[in-house]
Amino acid sequence: MRAVLACLLAVGLVSTPLQAQTLRFGLMEDPDALDPTLARTFTSRMVFAALCDKLVDIGPDLKPVPQLATSWSLSADEKVLTMALRPGVTFHDGEPLDAAAAKFSIERHLKMPGSQRRGEISPIDTVEVVDDLTFRINLKTPFAPLLAQFTDRAGMMVSPKAATALGDKFSTAPVCAGPFKFVERVPQDRIVVERFDGYWNKDQIQIKRIEFRPIPDGTVRLTNLRSGQLDLLERLAPNDLAQVKRDPKLKVGSTVELGFQSIVFNTAKDTPIGKDARVRAAFEASIDRNAINQVVFNGEFVPGNQWVQPKNPNYLSEFPLPKRDVAKAKALLAEAGVTNPVVNLVVYANSEAPLVGQVIQAMTKEAGFDVRLQATDFTTALDLADKGNFEAYLYNWSGRPDPDGNTFSFLACKTPLNYSRYCNPEADASMSASRLSTDPAKRRAAWKSLADRILADRPFLYLFHRRLLWAYTTKLTGFGDYPDGLVRYTGLKLD
Repeated sequence: MRAVLACLLAVGLVSTPLQAQTLRFGLMEDPDALDPTLARTFTSRMVFAALCDKLVDIGPDLKPVPQLATSWSLSADEKVLTMALRPGVTFHDGEPLDAAAAKFSIERHLKMPGSQRRGEISPIDTVEVVDDLTFRINLKTPFAPLLAQFTDRAGMMVSPKAATALGDKFSTAPVCAGPFKFVERVPQDRIVVERFDGYWNKDQIQIKRIEFRPIPDGTVRLTNLRSGQLDLLERLAPNDLAQVKRDPKLKVGSTVELGFQSIVFNTAKDTPIGKDARVRAAFEASIDRNAINQVVFNGEFVPGNQWVQPKNPNYLSEFPLPKRDVAKAKALLAEAGVTNPVVNLVVYANSEAPLVGQVIQAMTKEAGFDVRLQATDFTTALDLADKGNFEAYLYNWSGRPDPDGNTFSFLACKTPLNYSRYCNPEADASMSASRLSTDPAKRRAAWKSLADRILADRPFLYLFHRRLLWAYTTKLTGFGDYPDGLVRYTGLKLD
């Protein structure tokens, strides 16, 4: 009997308990740096959800809920935020997560060279330790989005001991305070994490191990899921949705993202579309967002023309979705004195972005544009954006619960994600006004003022908002849909 069992195990016909507790998660891309201060991709957030808890999380209604911080209070002048930490929390290296560690992490986000968080929390002046579990954040000015920023990487805490020892190599062995601890990373192949037995909420973590596997091709990702090589995949292709729904061994989860898919125009480039807003307006007038959605995404995405989707309470109905108007596009090009402008458009080399590019290419050709596609891998595309070595870039942003997280870092002068190199004092003033007050009416007025400027200058051409789709085996239970598009591992169980 032992011999027979040994043979079955050798050929993989019997699942071991460890195999049953390993979640194999198919990702659309290989994440960038596994350092919450430096990272900037949606895929890295998938991994951070396992590795790094945040000061606060968001609930399904987009409101902040306790995570590492159990309570908080804002002073009457809205310039001092006091937070109380959860007692008994430790990092993966056993170091305590106390007020000193929180101070260290926040200051690291603000001061570390290359930080992608600096712009998100730049109004922070100082951080003070009040006692072991209480710290105080002093702001230069009131900053309405602060709690919302802490629901993402700006709110992730890292071990001061590990961060100091590893320096700029921290991403090779990240140490946080999440439900799973880092084991290994093989670039372009896998990232492995294991359950952290010292986790403060360990009773809710049933999965023993997670293997994140980057598989850019959506068809290959789905084939791996259907054959049992994956248990869960993110960003299922909309055109594959119907067949997954018909498969009795699979389930689907979905939510409309908080962010947007857009074309970023490099306004610092001395090209017709870079230097003239009329050419960008012509480009927009030549496309049909609804048609792109139907052709490429089977009608599953949500066409939009702003940084939030039309059903978001912060959507500005004063600026409705424009219809395609080729005659208008041609007239705008004539007004700008431009004939047959060439536009080099960077798209990700995956299964969807080139198709979007091809449809845009065909549509804009009717107005006189010559769009040339540059299919580029994810990391290279970001490097081009950083260095300004692009003309136009089909860019995705996963979004934040507060509109500030979808605007400021992209549109304010000299901010980290300002790939368009756009800089307008009026736009900056509007974004500052939206940050200075928690009054909903004042904030809405500020966003309207911002839209007046941005939708005229068009450094971004907002196209649509993705319906984020997951597909997973029926053996996985406890899966829930969250509006930020991230998996929560609490309550997940793999039978």
